[in-house]
Amino acid sequence: MSENKEINNNSVEVETQERNELYPIFLKLHNLSVLIVGGGNVGLEKLSFLLKSSPNANVEVVAPRFIPELVTLAEAHPTVKLTKKRFKKKMLKKRNMVIACTDVLKVNKRVYELSRKRYLICNIADTPDLCDYYLGGIVTKGNVKIAISTNGKSPTTAKRLREFFEEVIPENINQMVQNLNDYRNTLKGDFEEKVQKMNEITASLKNKEKE
Repeated sequence: MSENKEINNNSVEVETQERNELYPIFLKLHNLSVLIVGGGNVGLEKLSFLLKSSPNANVEVVAPRFIPELVTLAEAHPTVKLTKKRFKKKMLKKRNMVIACTDVLKVNKRVYELSRKRYLICNIADTPDLCDYYLGGIVTKGNVKIAISTNGKSPTTAKRLREFFEEVIPENINQMVQNLNDYRNTLKGDFEEKVQKMNEITASLKNKEKE
């Protein structure tokens, strides 16, 4: 009995220690080269996700066939190129990141293995073990952007959190960002003095919200 209790305690400890160790970054996709392998519904989903956040993303989509919705989306974005061919390893040249989302797991795994050999970060759709990065939930309000990740465990949770933040963050937050940026540009002194003054002005904003 005591042995079972010890095992249960250990499992609880492991659960409480589990954490999301992913490192979030914000990429300038218009300066990079993205390859998507797959022209079906998942390819459409991945392309839509990239373009929603980065409308000028530099993307090439490779597949033997494309669904009509993907073609329509690509035609609306000049920086997106559709290549109607089967994937070849030479297509990985001069890429920065890769997404593979065909309906053939063997092809997806080959894309991943070849990408790793070239030190390219790669995402294999619906296969967390073959992902160097995840496409998480994103909230955008002007210059403010929030990325949400559940460590690849629950896209539904990420979606709900995105909807929550989209509702609670005011549309005019961009004006506050611009005002604070303008104020920062007027500050003089060394870095520590500027930080102190920015802390003072943002603290006063917080106090006003409480009133």
